[in-house]
Formats: sequence, C-alpha cells, structure tokens
Amino acid sequence: MTAATDLGTHPASRQGVTSRRFLSRFEPYFYAAPAIVLLVTVMMVPLVVGLTYTVRDIRILNPFSGGYVGFAHFEAIWHDQNFHNALYNTFWWTVSSLFFQFFLGLTLALLLNRTFPGRRIIQSLVFLPWAVPAFLSGLNWAWMFNPVISPLPQWLFTLGILSEPTNILSDPDLAMWGPIIANIWFGIPFFAITLLAALQSIPGEIYEAASIDGASRKQQFVSITLPFLAPTIAITLMLRTIWIANFADLIIVMTNGGPADSTQIVSSYIFTQAFRRLDFGYASAIAAVLLVLLMAYAVSIIFIRRSLLRET
Repeated sequence: MTAATDLGTHPASRQGVTSRRFLSRFEPYFYAAPAIVLLVTVMMVPLVVGLTYTVRDIRILNPFSGGYVGFAHFEAIWHDQNFHNALYNTFWWTVSSLFFQFFLGLTLALLLNRTFPGRRIIQSLVFLPWAVPAFLSGLNWAWMFNPVISPLPQWLFTLGILSEPTNILSDPDLAMWGPIIANIWFGIPFFAITLLAALQSIPGEIYEAASIDGASRKQQFVSITLPFLAPTIAITLMLRTIWIANFADLIIVMTNGGPADSTQIVSSYIFTQAFRRLDFGYASAIAAVLLVLLMAYAVSIIFIRRSLLRET
C-alpha cells in the first residue's frame, strides 16, 4: 500500500495523469483543428484583408493608388446619394421578399404536412426552384417579363395589373417588383422544406389530446403549432434576411441595377464599384458598412429571442 501510494503521489505520475486529462479534455478540438484552420483561412483572412482595403485607396486602373486614406471612404459613403438610394432599395427588397417567402413557404409546409396522393412527388417539385442556379432563375424571369417572347405581360394587362403589356423591368416605378417576384419564387422552398421538417417533429399525440379537449384547428395552430415552430421561425428569418440582403445575383442578371438605379441594392452597388469601376477601396468600405448593419440586426434578433425565452 505504501509503495502504491508513493507511486501515485510521485511528481512524474501526477504529471502523467494531468497530461492525460488535458488530452482527453481537448481531444475533440484536436480533431476539429484542420476544419477550423481551413475556415479561418478561407473566411477570416479575406475578411481582414477586405477591412484593410477600407482605409486604402485601391483602384485597379490607377498605378499610383494604394495609399492610406483613413476614413475618407466612409465620409464619401455618408454623402453618397446613390448609396442612400441603394440602402432604401435593400430594405424594400429584403422586407418584401422575406414577407412573401415566409408566408407562402409556411402555407406550403402546412399543406405538405397532410397526407394526400402524390405528396412525395410534390415535395420534390417544391424543392426545384432552390436547386436552380440563381443566374438561370434570373435569366428565365427576365425573359418571362419580356412582352416579345412571353405572354406574362399580356396576362398582367388582362388582369388589370398593368396599364399596358410592357416590360416592367424597364419601368423605374415597377422594375423592383421583377427581381422581388423572382426572389420569392427562388426562396419559398427554403421556408417550405425547413418548416415542414419542424412540423413533422411535433408529436401527433399533442394534437390528439387537443382534439379530445375540443380545440379547433385554429386553436391548435395558435397554441401548439406556432410555439413549436417559433425557434425554427426565428433562426430561418434571421438567416434568410441576411442572405437576401447579400443576394444580388438576380438583380444583376435581370436589371443590372437599373433603370436609373431603381433596383440598385447595397450588394449590387458593391459589385458595381468593385468590378465595373474597379474601386476596391470604396467597395470594401461599403461592404464593411453592410457587415456592421447585418451584424447589428443579427445581435438584436438573438437578444430579443433570448429575452422572450426568459419571460416564458
């Protein structure tokens, strides 16, 4: 016993036990280290480099550029009316797209949650718009709004929506609705599939008990379905808002920000400054402003969600 005790209290033995505990505690991080290094290299390094561009004058066609300009880009953004217009369009683009995507996706998820013939096939078709590349979606919708090759403008004129069968993408007052409609079609499957998965995870016994207690379908939806869907709704709305605000593919393909910058959003304005005017410094500054705005939105949503969970 004395020898065993002396062995257990030996400094080398204690050091070995401590090393094993350290390794067992941090072993998962060792396995995840390659992925973490890859993520940091792919995401953080470009982010840091882009932030350094915000305080430098980097213009591809100007060989004398690259000097330090401080906060001059941000001062220019403050007085840039085109940026203010793009910021307003971004709000309109994001809210309108998100509103219809969510409610149409929720409606579709509720319908697909019921049992009917051919439900599996319809579920596969619902996911189809999400699988189509954004470039092709924008190109197809641009053709559909063209009255020369598509009957859609004539149908809208017949329904009284348009005063004449013209291309709404060429009208500054209506052009934004073209990409919004395309984006709604593109984003409905995300909400439909995500909310459908959440609906199918709700135990059926709860609905049976509610039916026995005499609860109507409306009462079951308000008292059972919505509370169970609330966490999924919160995270999907937050993620989709950020994605839509950064999603300029459809606008660039369909309208290129026109006519008269009526469909220019912040992300497409960044593309214009960086790859058309080749002013990477100013484009990086605009991207930094958008990053701060979206981070503030995400933090506020997380804070509100946690506050509601504490109250309940």
